[in-house]
Amino acid sequence: MVAGHLREKGGIYYIVLSYTDEYGIRRTPSQSTGLPVKGNKKRAEDLLQRARQEKEDELNERKQATSSGATVAPNNIRFTAFLKDWLKMMRPSIEATTYAAYEKAVLNKIIPYFDKRHPKILLGEVTPKHIQDYYTYELDVCGVSANTVIHRHANLRKALQYAYQTGLIESNPADKVQKPRKDRFEADPYKKSELDALFKAVKGSNLELGVILAAFYGLRRSEICGLKWDAIDFHRKTITIRHTVTQVKVGDEMKLIQKDRTKTKSSHRTLPLVKPFENLLLAIRDKQDANRRICGNCYCRDYLDYVYVNEMGELIKPNYLTQAFPDFLERHGLRRIRFHDLRHSCASLLYANGVALKDIQEWLGHSDISTTSNIYTHLDYSSKVASAKAIMGFFPGYEGKRERAQRIPVASEMASESLENPEIAEEIEPQKFQKTVEDSSGRNGSRPRGRAPKSSKPQ
Repeated sequence: MVAGHLREKGGIYYIVLSYTDEYGIRRTPSQSTGLPVKGNKKRAEDLLQRARQEKEDELNERKQATSSGATVAPNNIRFTAFLKDWLKMMRPSIEATTYAAYEKAVLNKIIPYFDKRHPKILLGEVTPKHIQDYYTYELDVCGVSANTVIHRHANLRKALQYAYQTGLIESNPADKVQKPRKDRFEADPYKKSELDALFKAVKGSNLELGVILAAFYGLRRSEICGLKWDAIDFHRKTITIRHTVTQVKVGDEMKLIQKDRTKTKSSHRTLPLVKPFENLLLAIRDKQDANRRICGNCYCRDYLDYVYVNEMGELIKPNYLTQAFPDFLERHGLRRIRFHDLRHSCASLLYANGVALKDIQEWLGHSDISTTSNIYTHLDYSSKVASAKAIMGFFPGYEGKRERAQRIPVASEMASESLENPEIAEEIEPQKFQKTVEDSSGRNGSRPRGRAPKSSKPQ
């Protein structure tokens, strides 16, 4: 028997069912009705009864097939029930962050669509047209991006590929649909003057450390929140990126994932500890010591190893950066960008100062230089202008001798100024940038003018 009740959450009615499946496992799935609590109790109760009856019918079919000793044929498996079973099967074998992404797409988007428009459709009845219609609905009605649809296609195709490999279907219908063309992302990062204004505004706030690590060092949210004191070598003047903190929502629970590894192998990198940032870290450490003495037993001691904590010792989490940053920009009259765009601002400043893409790749921790190139090649406009100037002498009808093309500044000269905020960084011009890094890293070797050091790989 399938029991159930209504739950109020965020002003919305949720249906909560309770039953034992054909394997003897107790299940308590929850699904939003989309109905506001006020004035919709009767409608919500009707939906609850309908959901209970549908689940009862589904379980009876599956239990009969199981008790007979026969494998459930695809003609008897509902498509949405198969997707739920596939998710349960995948959960033990993948990372929590990966499962959370699967669950968000399959449980919250794909299954509700098919439950509403094709509630009785069986696994063997799903055609490429059904899937193509779903993609069109997401693009045209829901207004999601092509990239989002591509991610959901990957989820659907993987689930249906499992059905194909286990003999539940004769072919994978997702292989026969037309995916939308991937949107090319073009960052619109902060310029130097905008970063200067942001650094001044953020000074002294809980966002200060996060903003500096993202804009100056190009760290990801997970790397910022996962920075530990033992990753900072004040003697050798280095910062090692090797621990991450992420947040994922699994079901109704928000989980904090702490890992002693980075997003990719290349993301594990060592960067120079420049003097202005070293001073900031020392001030933060002194402040944390003072807060522990003042707060006593009230101070949170779960995150003593972490650099980025608040006054009570609680860890600053990735979602806080995502949510608080846009609000901070609006309050201070600054152009709205995503927090992750500060990472793009870092790359833009490096490129403008003549740093090669290969060096930027290592600084940011990209696993492949094509990732760096695809995101930042649009910055290389000045070199295209220089190329046009160089060939002008050969243009048909061009008057005058084939003089050497007028020399124009290259990227490193067009943006020779660098961070000037004395609170954040020293005044680092291209020729001074190298010396700062060499002094911080303890190296005396020379490098070409305007190039940042390659990040050293930890042994």
